[in-house]
Amino acid sequence: MREADPVDAPMLTIRDLSKTYPDGSGTRSTRILDRVNLDVPENQFLCILGASGCGKTTLLRILSGLTRADDGTVEIAGRPVEKPGRDCSMVFQNYGLLPWRTVLQNVEFGLKIRHVSRRQRRTTAQLCIDQVGLTGSEHLYPHQISGGMQQRVALARALAKRTKVLLMDEPFAAVDMGTRERLQDELLSVWASSKTTVLFVTHSVEEAIYLGDRVIVMHSKPGRIASNIVVNLPRPRSEEMKAMEAFSLLVRRAREDLRSDRSHG
Repeated sequence: MREADPVDAPMLTIRDLSKTYPDGSGTRSTRILDRVNLDVPENQFLCILGASGCGKTTLLRILSGLTRADDGTVEIAGRPVEKPGRDCSMVFQNYGLLPWRTVLQNVEFGLKIRHVSRRQRRTTAQLCIDQVGLTGSEHLYPHQISGGMQQRVALARALAKRTKVLLMDEPFAAVDMGTRERLQDELLSVWASSKTTVLFVTHSVEEAIYLGDRVIVMHSKPGRIASNIVVNLPRPRSEEMKAMEAFSLLVRRAREDLRSDRSHG
């Protein structure tokens, strides 16, 4: 009898992750995350939904090594995450661009910190700029481009690092709806070619269902994973898909899961 094929280890493993913050008085503390457990396979696009205060951003900051957990472990490709490293990059809502650097220089910045040669970082940065549709904007400064273009720069900078995991914290929240929809499609196109593992935090149920292979709904007080929704919609995704009954059913389920948090909060 043939032995079963071994199950591939997940790209990201989270075990019993907890985080508590003291309040302003120093006499009380708030449990932000409580024993969070999660496995994320390689190349999966995982979206995280939840109300404000449920710990979504704290979770991403712990995964990136920017914040330390009180308890529990995080591993990327089997390696513990204890500080910012080369396995993970993060895209923030506020872009985080350096205003005194051009588009090209911003995209190169992470590679420069890693002491990548000037020639190599210029080549890599240009490829990523082309990938996000900013060819021709290399020598412009952040104040000379739109919010949507600035977010593309932030994405190109994260892609240039060639990390195994890409963390995105509500990256499209500050742009108008039309730009947001274009950025969603561009992100999916970039992800399809790079096939990195993505964790994408959003408040938008429709955005989560449209982008994700899987949607995690978090509840608050304290933050914990309440439900896991598998998005069985075909790829590539398209705007027309939002009119499908299957899409509407998934959106309805996610909204019900979110409402159950408010009803018991």
